[in-house]
Amino acid sequence: MSESPARGLVLLAHGSRDPLWRRPVQAVQTRLAEAAPQLAVRCAYLELCAPDLASAVQELQAAGLERITVVPLFFGAGRHVREDLPRLVQELADANPGLSLRLAPVAGEDARLIALLAELAAEAALLDK
Repeated sequence: MSESPARGLVLLAHGSRDPLWRRPVQAVQTRLAEAAPQLAVRCAYLELCAPDLASAVQELQAAGLERITVVPLFFGAGRHVREDLPRLVQELADANPGLSLRLAPVAGEDARLIALLAELAAEAALLDK
């Protein structure tokens, strides 16, 4: 029985020139490293800061990973998610034929995240007495 191929994960966020903006994305990366150490996880940004998606994918590929999933950490499926990301992922897949590259659904539209955001908002409102 052969071993399954190594897997990587890219947490892709929009990006900002403000380095403090990256903290939550990096916190997700840290949490994943603790919860799923078998995954190689990298952060990447669509614009305004480094690394970009291509650089993160190249780094994982250079480490020998054959299967990489890109998880868009966006609240909704705006133009970037609907148009730019599928095109970028397809271009990377075309340029790297031995690589299995998959684009996951946008995180912000997952019912679990929506429920958590609603819970946090209600909690904030109820604490304001």
